[in-house]
Amino acid sequence: MTDNRAAFEKFVDVFYTKKRVREAFDFLVAESYVQHNPNIPDGPEAAITALTPKFDGSPDARFDIQRILVDGDLAMVHVRASHPGRPDAAVADIYRFANGRIVEHWDVLQPVPADAVHGHPMF
Repeated sequence: MTDNRAAFEKFVDVFYTKKRVREAFDFLVAESYVQHNPNIPDGPEAAITALTPKFDGSPDARFDIQRILVDGDLAMVHVRASHPGRPDAAVADIYRFANGRIVEHWDVLQPVPADAVHGHPMF
């Protein structure tokens, strides 16, 4: 049985922290990758093309990992995404594994407001 947690933690480090999109996808994403983000086609190459400018091509962008959850064939990373000139965003990326590879992805993004109606932090 593949250790999805160890593989996912490495993927998160390479992709979000080191911002090496292609290396992360080559390491863990299957050719049959299904993308549920409505702005990116299926397949790893389409995701690499869409995401590289936001990661590799954006040296001042930061993706601070808040938490990683892994449960069987599902994994989620909660991220604080920071890009100069824009409000930060709270991101939850959800992935599904099959045969030790990531085969499916969903994401949820929410801008971090300047003021909230309560004092609870988003992270």
